Amino acid sequence: MSEFLNQSAALSDNPFKQQKGWRQRKENLGINLLRLATYIIIACALFIFSDIFIKGMPTLVTDEAPYINTEFFTQSPQILNEYSMTQEKYDIWLIDNPSIEVLDIHNYTASGGGILGPLLGTALLVTICMAIALFIGVSAAIYLSEYCGTGRLMSLIRLAILNLAGVPSIVYALFGWGVFCYMAPNYVTEISDRSIFAFAIGGGYVSFEGWEQSLLAGGCTLAIMVLPVIITACEESLRAVPKGFREAAFALGATRWQTIRTAVLPYALPGVLTASVLGITRVAGETAPIMLTAAASDKSKLPTAVLADEGFWAFLTQSVQALPFHIYTLAKFPDSEYVKPMQYGSILVFLLVVMGFSLLSMVLRSRIRKRIKW
Repeated sequence: MSEFLNQSAALSDNPFKQQKGWRQRKENLGINLLRLATYIIIACALFIFSDIFIKGMPTLVTDEAPYINTEFFTQSPQILNEYSMTQEKYDIWLIDNPSIEVLDIHNYTASGGGILGPLLGTALLVTICMAIALFIGVSAAIYLSEYCGTGRLMSLIRLAILNLAGVPSIVYALFGWGVFCYMAPNYVTEISDRSIFAFAIGGGYVSFEGWEQSLLAGGCTLAIMVLPVIITACEESLRAVPKGFREAAFALGATRWQTIRTAVLPYALPGVLTASVLGITRVAGETAPIMLTAAASDKSKLPTAVLADEGFWAFLTQSVQALPFHIYTLAKFPDSEYVKPMQYGSILVFLLVVMGFSLLSMVLRSRIRKRIKW
């Protein structure tokens, strides 16, 4: 009897207490492994970002007011030439003797100046890309979400879009290089030898000879590359809007387009912003498409100067510098003491730009969600 009472008292302390067994230990072990993996990823990311920050900040700041290296942001990349010569020849150099014999020359591309050209070129490429991709992507997402059905053909189209999102960027680069650089239509006065087809119009010819490596070719290539991401994200945002909004609009006599414009798109706007930022961050960091279709490693004239001097079409068909390709160019000299400050400074600026876009996206989404509540 006493033994029964002791067992009852032990159970009455906490009858719902979970008994520790092998299953519970295994679950705890799995949780700890996941926690350890998460901490390792966070530690690696913090190490990389802190290393870039520590090594890149000396390039961006100075010891004197205004404490910002304005030349780094206002000058284009320049070539630094290093000369090695004998002391006698060096003395002659000091008195500006033109007959100096240089024994060894080392050129360090983009180790001088700043990143104004790459920053401006990246901004122009992203602007053209997003102007094309957002218009086409949002339109396609509206059609897939609101107009088309759910048949086998539409399922295949959605599957193709998802597969295109995983295609490597080098494939898009080769596609853009072949189509936009060598096959796109161009209005010219003389037909080039590489023209595939041409016909006369007005005082010139419409020739399918491409735009060569240019701002327009790079922007169109990047737009095609980012379209699957934008279409998928926008379609999911549109589908997340409750059907009751559509039914209420239809009940009030609105047409389908009026329903989409007034009762669907405003509430899907946070998702569209997310898709835009995803597209911008991916486009801004791509190297292969820009390298094959748009980029120039060294360009003394800024794109805005070309716009002022030669016109809008020359502005669109010029090659430009871009920050990812500029970083790639600097990476060719990993051991140069002259290039390292430019490397880390450019990478730090690029990370700050991407983080700024992400922060702006979060702020805009938060404000829009506060204004628009379901």
